[in-house]
Amino acid sequence: MSVRYRTTTEPARSGWALAFWIGICLAAGGIGSFFTFDAVRTWYPTLQKPEWNPPAWVFGPVWSTLYVLMGIAAWRVSGQKGRAEVRPALRLFGLQLLLNAAWSGLFFGLRAPGWAFLELLLLWAGILATLLQFRRLDRLAAWLLAPYLAWVTFAGFLNFTIWRLNS
Repeated sequence: MSVRYRTTTEPARSGWALAFWIGICLAAGGIGSFFTFDAVRTWYPTLQKPEWNPPAWVFGPVWSTLYVLMGIAAWRVSGQKGRAEVRPALRLFGLQLLLNAAWSGLFFGLRAPGWAFLELLLLWAGILATLLQFRRLDRLAAWLLAPYLAWVTFAGFLNFTIWRLNS
């Protein structure tokens, strides 16, 4: 299967669409940060964490980069005009984005690492399903989701470990 390239005669519209998709993804991160803001200063430091827990400053740049890559991936797929698979792929993308925001609410908002881990398993499956759907439409879009899947895999191990250390 070859990589499909965007072709458009309307670069401004394409630029607005790109900004829209990146904005949607960053908004999901903003929703998540609403739940984390207070907890990362008060509750999270009190938890036992593994020695391989990344320093706090790593999370912001990593998530920002991932949200931008996710937005670019969705933009590329949304540009596949006339393909029946586009809408279901973007719905799946939206579902995993909701699961992404929900994780922060569970882990930091409700301070429930066990429930957050279970939800993260759903998120991981949603990301994988989205990646596979995107691959059918645009291989580069799928590859743009690969770092996200890798990070959430790591986050899952971290979440599980924190849950077990604090149970």
